[in-house]
Order: sequence, then structure tokens, then C-alpha cells
Amino acid sequence: MSLVERDELLNRLSGLLADAMRGQGRTALVGGAVAVGKSALLEAFADEAVKADALTLVAAGSESESDMPLGVMGQLLQDAPLTAEERLKTDGLFLAEADGPPVAHQSLVDPRTAQSLCAALLSLSARQPLAIVVDDAHHADQASLACLSYLVRRIRTARIMVCFGHSEQAPYRHTGFRLELLRRPGNHNIRVPLLTGDGVAAMAASRLGGEAADRIAADCHAASGGNPSLLDALLADHRTAIYTVATSGTPPTASSADLAVADGYGHAVVSCLRRGGPRTLAVARGLAVLGSSDGIDRLLDVDAESVAETLDELTTAGLLTTGNFRHPVARSAVLRDMDSHQRAELHQAAAALTYGDGAPATVVAEHLVAAPLTAAPWALPVLEMAAELALSEGLVERAVEYLKLACSACSDERRLARLRTALVRAEWRVNPGTPAPHLADLVDSQRQGHLRGDDALILARALLWHGRFEDARDVLLRLGQADEARDPETASELRTTRPWLHSSYAPFLEYMPETAPEQHSRDLPSFTADHRLEAANTLDSVLSTAPSEQVLARAERVLRRTRLDETGMDTVESALLALTYGERPSRAAPWCDGLIEEAVARQSPGRQARLLSIRAEISLRQGDLAGAERHARQALRIIPVSSWGVPVGSALASLLLALTAMGKYEEAADQLARPAPDTMLQSRYGLHYLQARGRYQLGTGNLDAALNDFRTCGDLMVRWDLDAPGFIAWRNESAEVLVQQGSPDEARRLLEDQLALCGTTTARVRGAALRIRAATVPLRQRPTLLRQSADMLQSTGDHYELARALTDLTRAYYDLGDLRLARLVGRRAWNLAQQCQAHPLALSLGSFLGKDESAAEEESAVAGAESALSQAERRVVELAARGYTNREIAKRLYVTVSTVEQHLTRVYRKLDVTRAELSSVLPVPVLTG
Repeated sequence: MSLVERDELLNRLSGLLADAMRGQGRTALVGGAVAVGKSALLEAFADEAVKADALTLVAAGSESESDMPLGVMGQLLQDAPLTAEERLKTDGLFLAEADGPPVAHQSLVDPRTAQSLCAALLSLSARQPLAIVVDDAHHADQASLACLSYLVRRIRTARIMVCFGHSEQAPYRHTGFRLELLRRPGNHNIRVPLLTGDGVAAMAASRLGGEAADRIAADCHAASGGNPSLLDALLADHRTAIYTVATSGTPPTASSADLAVADGYGHAVVSCLRRGGPRTLAVARGLAVLGSSDGIDRLLDVDAESVAETLDELTTAGLLTTGNFRHPVARSAVLRDMDSHQRAELHQAAAALTYGDGAPATVVAEHLVAAPLTAAPWALPVLEMAAELALSEGLVERAVEYLKLACSACSDERRLARLRTALVRAEWRVNPGTPAPHLADLVDSQRQGHLRGDDALILARALLWHGRFEDARDVLLRLGQADEARDPETASELRTTRPWLHSSYAPFLEYMPETAPEQHSRDLPSFTADHRLEAANTLDSVLSTAPSEQVLARAERVLRRTRLDETGMDTVESALLALTYGERPSRAAPWCDGLIEEAVARQSPGRQARLLSIRAEISLRQGDLAGAERHARQALRIIPVSSWGVPVGSALASLLLALTAMGKYEEAADQLARPAPDTMLQSRYGLHYLQARGRYQLGTGNLDAALNDFRTCGDLMVRWDLDAPGFIAWRNESAEVLVQQGSPDEARRLLEDQLALCGTTTARVRGAALRIRAATVPLRQRPTLLRQSADMLQSTGDHYELARALTDLTRAYYDLGDLRLARLVGRRAWNLAQQCQAHPLALSLGSFLGKDESAAEEESAVAGAESALSQAERRVVELAARGYTNREIAKRLYVTVSTVEQHLTRVYRKLDVTRAELSSVLPVPVLTG
């Protein structure tokens, strides 16, 4: 219904009043669902009656006063202009009725009382037209309804208009009153409908303004169903939200245009339900608890037909749609309206009901969580199954709730140990620091022989994470002495744990129970069915030797068939790090980004933070310093440093390396000041931290401290058999310090060892080694080594290391007096440094290039020459810079060798370079296409 239609109803009532004032008595029964605006319409009619000079008498029924005899009649006659004689007589009737026997033992009303009271009203109408308005007539007392029934049978020629408002669904105290009224010839039945969509939009526009109302009108209609009371609350909530945003100074967002549904709407829903009576409220509460209309009759132990009728009434009132509440806020409000004891009892009954109906375990578990602990034997397995289902769907926090309740309900020690282990794994996904309080209980469970072997290995991993190394060692030693180590499931977990332990916490490998030699080979066949084991072995292989392309392909195969809900985080972490340390960061990055999105979707902040830490490492190896800083900081925000445990070393190291390379030394010093666990240095994460701290010391000129960190890192890597070049090139780092300390011979020996260890897959480390080695040879030999370094680094995609090589090449050309090449290479190095935000490099190059006043002019000239290259020339020069011969270029471009030679001759002339200098002076876009 629109506001215009509402005015038409008022006009209709006014027309009936006009008839009555002409001596044609009229009655009207104004009905409709609860809170649709009946009372507002009756109030408006009463105002119109006063304006029409009719004596207007108003009363309202109330559930709390429905047992008060003649209560409504007393309201009507209370302020009526009766004569003294009439007043004395009516007051005596009311007193007599009040002093009479209890309602349960008397008739509706003495006929003489009804006659006398109605006579007073008829007498009034003879002196002045009379408008009688009774709201909520269904709550009126029986005696008053009997009197009013007596009256309406006698007003056919009286100047009386009687208007009753009532709820169509509620029963009357006087069961025959409504039927009698409907049969009366002069009666008019008027129904107040819900607001239409246009009516809702008009009401919203009147409260909020046209533009704001247009955005939320449809949502308002969907949430209110056209019920004016609910709509009024919705608009009030939305106005409050708009005001809050406006006064907070927070810029409005896209979501600011959405309808704000808050407590006001919830209170309005509860108010409507309470006005509908006890049966309506009970059914609504049953619906709120079950979340569905199915089974409400059995939950409340009431008649199914009665429940169906009530649900229809609530739908008619706009409170429900398709058998449920229109908005989650409504359901929450109804649940909060119950006292805790009543709500818990209903949920307990709902748990038993849904379990008996074969509902999904998660549905039953939701009721168990909200109810007092039930002693039913089926509750524990239901909670376990629900937790497993919730984890598979990414609902980690719900799974944690189910497992906590299961732990509190379990009295069997072995089962309790298993449940606690599952709880540790679930809480780990949210925050790795949360499970710490459970670890002591699990350690005790293993001592008492209640912990399974595979669960003991999970416990050992958790203890290692938190740096509780003594406990972890004891757990592993006890496992080796127990029968569980021979259990097939435990043996399988042992085979997976061994390579993982070597690559993460190598000193503890000696405490691991032994497995058959063929079961823990580092190079398992590619057809292995256990991809967890395959991932662990792949990372172990990459960290122990220079990786082959076959090993790296295996890591990608693991990632292709792995999702976060199917395996532990350790699997994807091992595969991603295998690609990263195997110098394939560009292949690891998209996998890592996808897994981060999956962790967010599955509400696993713990996994998200760990993946972000890996993403920071990947970004570093791509020369994306700002990206590394961003990812590392985000990882440390999601999981506080105190909850990270030992692996915090990886995230802190990435942040330190990025800040140092960007010249943010004060911020790096702040990160170094953070308390880090001492136990970190007994893990892979500590090696990263030593490297990062050494880089900071080197960047700030503390050479002795830097060399000590790098050598300590190298000693541990060699001792633990993790001396892979792509992991941490500690020899390169140490050699760089030695060069600055004036020990080129010692530096050269380290670099030769480093180059000997590098395989075909470690171009990044080889390129960096050649850059540092150039500083140990005579000046004239340096450009050759530095060009080789730049060529290698160009192929790896590490722009930061490439910028460092080109910076050194710029200095070499300058020191040799070749200012033209120094400026050409320096400009490219400066652009790369700016791109990486490596400000110390850019600053040194900027001041260096500024030594010659004509540098800017020559750079502009070179840039103009580059832009003058034709597309054909650019294609040829790109391949030539990558090392292809003229014949190979001709074959790839389907041109003659002579054409290639002509293009190259023109390029050399335009850029004033030789073929050997192409890769050094051309910008990155030409080389990468």
C-alpha cells in the first residue's frame, strides 16, 4: 500500500462518519496484520472526527487489563460530558461490577448494566454526533465487548459511528463479538495492508531525501516486508549510521550506500512479536532456534496446524518470508530476547531433534554449542564430525568451537588427547600462538601413553615452532622407544617428518626414530602417491644440493594437486620454498598469490601470514623490495611477533633485507631491536635472520659484525648439510665484506668455492658472485666480468641484483675514463634502482652521473636515439642482446643474415655501442619484450 492508498482509507472512514452524523449509524472493523499501521489510522480518524465537530470517545484494549470488568467502557465514559445524574448512575454501575464475583464465575455482564451504559451513550449522541474509537478490541474485556455489542444493535438511526481496530490473527475475549459485528448490515470491514514497494520508497524519501532513499528502497522493502513499524526502525537505524559516519571524519566507502540494519530493527521485530501474543512469540522463538520452520511443532510440543497458522500470520505481517526471518538481525534479536536458561533449553531440545532427524553434523553441533553440555552419547562423535566438516569448508573458528566443547565433554584420556591434537591443528590456522596452552597437556598425555604416534609428531612440530626444544626432543625420543613408531600410520608420518625436520630444524634430526633407509631417500620417484612426502623431500633436496630442473618440476606438480583444505600448510610451504630457493621465484609467485587468496577465503589467518612470509622472500629474489616490505609487514600484523615463535626469523629477515636495501636503516634498527627467540638460531629461520642482520651491519659500515654473522650462518649451513647456493649465498656475502676490508685474495677463494657449487639452475648466485669477483681483479678486467654478471642476472628477473651489477659496471667504465659508456650504463642502473626503490644505489648513481655537466644532455640524446629505432631493429637488437648469433636471429625472424647485419650496423651507429655492450646499455623492456 502507498501513502496515497492510506489516505483513501481515512477518507473512507470519514465518509462513514458523515453518514452517521446524518442519523445513519455506522460501524467499521479496521483489521490487518500486527504493526501495519492500524493504530495510526484510527488516531488520524479520531482527529478528523474532532474536526467534524463530533464528540469523540477513545479507548484501547490491553492484554494486561483484559480481565478488568468494563475496563474499556470505563475509558470511553471517563471524559464523556455526562449530566450529573448520568455520571452518578454510571459510576455506580462500575463500582458494582468491580465489587462483583470473579470474572470466571459471572456472566459477561448484567443486561441491565449494559442497557444503562448504552443508554448514556445514546443520550450523548442525541445532543451531539458521537464517534467511538476502540483500538486493539481483541484485548478488550468480555463485559465491555458485551456492552458494545448491545450498543451496535441499537444505532441504526442514531448519530453514532463506532470504529474498532483489531489484529486479524488474535482471538477475542468475547468469542462471538467479531462474528456478530461482521454480520451487521451497516458494518464496514476495512483491512490495512502492508506498504507496497512504492509506499516504502515514498516513506524512505520523506525521511532521508530522494537520492539517499533510492539507494536503499529495495533493501528496505525486502527487510521490512512493507510493515511500517519495521520500516520506521530501519530508517532510524540508517539515519544513525549516516550521522555516525558524517561525524567520525571517516571517508564514506562504497558500502556506505548499503542499508544499515541494527538493533533498532531487531527491537521492532521483537515488539511486533510480543504484540502478537504468547503463541506468536513462542513460534518465532522456535523458528529462531531451529533456523527453519521444519520441526517447530515438535520442538515446542504444539499442534502442527497451529504452528503453520502462526507462520502464515507472521508472513502476512511482513515479519517472515519463505518461512524464515527477513534479515539475520531479526533472528539474532529474537534469540537475545529470551533469557539464557530458556534459550539453552530450546537449543538442547533442538540438538536432540535435529540429530534424530539425521541433520548434518554441523547443524546439530551449532545447537550443542549454544546449549548446556548434554550427556547424550552421540554428542561427542557429532562434534568431532562437525569440526572435520567445518575445517574442510574453511570455517576454522567454528571448528575450534566444536573441538573445545568436545574436549570439555570427553572423559576418555586417549580420545581427549586426539581431540586436543585436532584442536591444536585447527587453532594453528587462526593464530599459531593460540594452541600453546594445550601443549603441556599433550606432553603429559604422551608420557602417560595416551597419545598416538602420528599425533606425537604433530605435537613435536608445535613444540619446535614455539621454541620448546627440550620438550620436542623428549617427545621424539619417547616416540622412538614406543610401539607407536611401528604403527603404519605413524611410520608414514615419520617418513614425511624426517626430510621436513632436516630442512627446518636440522639439529633435531638425530632424535628422530629411524625408518628403513629406502623410506627416507631424498629423491623419491615421481610417481609417489604421498605428495606430502614428495614436497618435504623436494625442499630437502633443494636445500642440500644445487637443484635440478626435474626436482623443481616436482615442486610444481605438488602445488598443482594441493589445496589448503586437503593437506597441512607444511606441504605447500615446502613446495613454494623449493621453487624459491631453487631460483624460480617467478614460478613460485603466482602459486603463492593464489594460495594466499585461498587462505583468506577459508578464514585461516595463520596460514595467510605464513604464506605472506614466503611471498616476501619471493619478492626479495625478484628485486621487488617494496613488495617484500609490504608482505613481511602484513605477515607480522596478522600474527603478532609473540605468537610467531621460531619461524618469526623468516618474516623479520625479509623485512630487514628489504629495509636495508631501501636505505631505511633506522626502521631496520627498530626491527633488530624486537625481541626474537634465542632458539631461532637452531633452525632454518635463524639462518635467514643471520644473513639479514649481516646485510644491515654491512650497509651501516660495521664490517666485522657483518662478517661474523655471515660466517656463523655459513658454519651452521655446512654443519647441517644445508649448504645450497640458492638458499643463502653466505660465501658471496662474506666475500663482499672481505673486499671492503682489503682482503681480495681471501674473497676470491670464497667466490671460487661458490662458483664451483653453482649448477645450471643457480644463475642468480653465479651472477652475484661474478659481480663481487670483479672487485678482486685489475680494473681493465672488470667490465668483462660485470657484463657477464649483468647478462646472468638479467635472465633471473632479479632487478635489484642487476642494478648492483650495472652500478659496479658504471664505476668501472668511469674509472677507465669511458664516460660515454659510464653514462649509458649508469642511466639504466639508476632507472632500475629507482624501480626497486633501492635509494642508496640510486643516490650513489645520481651523484656519480652528475660529475659531468653534459650527462643530462647525452642521456637525452641516447634516449632519443633509442626511440628512433624501428620495430624491426628493436626485434633484432633484442635477440642480439640475449646472445643469439646473426644466423640464429635470421632463422627466428624469417629474414636473411644480410638483413640482420644491416639492422645491427644501423643500431650500433645510432646508439654508439658495440655488440658486446648491448645487454649493458639497453633498458629492461627491450630485453624482456
